[in-house]
Amino acid sequence: MAEQTMNNQAPANSTPTTASTGRPGEQQFLRRERRPFGGRGPRQDRREEDNSEHFEEKVVQVSRVSKKTKGGNQMSFSILVVVGDKKGRVGVGLGKGKDVVSAIKKGAKKAKKNLIIVPMDGGTIPFRVAVKEGAAQIILKPAPKGSGVIAGGPVRAVVEAAGIRDLSSKILGTGNQASNVYATFAALKEIERVVQLKGLKLKSIAEEEAEEAAKVAALQEKAQGQAEATLKAEAHKKSKTGGAKNSTSKADAKAPTKAAPKAKAAPQKPSVKKAESK
Repeated sequence: MAEQTMNNQAPANSTPTTASTGRPGEQQFLRRERRPFGGRGPRQDRREEDNSEHFEEKVVQVSRVSKKTKGGNQMSFSILVVVGDKKGRVGVGLGKGKDVVSAIKKGAKKAKKNLIIVPMDGGTIPFRVAVKEGAAQIILKPAPKGSGVIAGGPVRAVVEAAGIRDLSSKILGTGNQASNVYATFAALKEIERVVQLKGLKLKSIAEEEAEEAAKVAALQEKAQGQAEATLKAEAHKKSKTGGAKNSTSKADAKAPTKAAPKAKAAPQKPSVKKAESK
């Protein structure tokens, strides 16, 4: 009897199998036990790190907030962050936290969730736009190539994060940086809405660069052809002048040389001697 009870008892370290019960719930439970703890966590972290590498974060405004409570003052930070990939995508987010680093992370995360695609005509915006958002009033104008971004701090942060290279802007309303950032973001949204509504065809930066490269190549070929033509003309002229010189030298060699006439001696005047007076 003692031997039978020892055989019937399972070892303490052995895991139960589904063959004895055959319940699906027990099988799922065993599968969950085999899976390592927190296996999904690192994958999500790696994805977030990979996505954050393609975006550039700019801190526009840092505000310190103090709240009076029963236990004392509670300090926190409110940070406005602009995120963009410089290829047409840009977002704005406000992060709040007890320290600056956590607030920046929250703001960047919110900004990545609110990304918009800015339509660009080459390196600038396709048309003029004016937006009034609260107390802020912004005017954005397209600029010719090479003029750069002519804008204030809040507008410049949003525009450069989107990848716009040439732009002219004016701030007409309040000087609050957060309000101006949100107004600029609204202006870019308005551009996107109008382009989608009218179906405008715009040139990308890659197409514009390809056209410029083709123009530069054509100019180089033209300059090279002109240089070759001038070299050929100079060689032709040299050959002509060289042939003329050779013909004149041959003619001079064939012609008999005449002796130069001797110069006649000048007649000598007779020397008159004065008579000496006695």
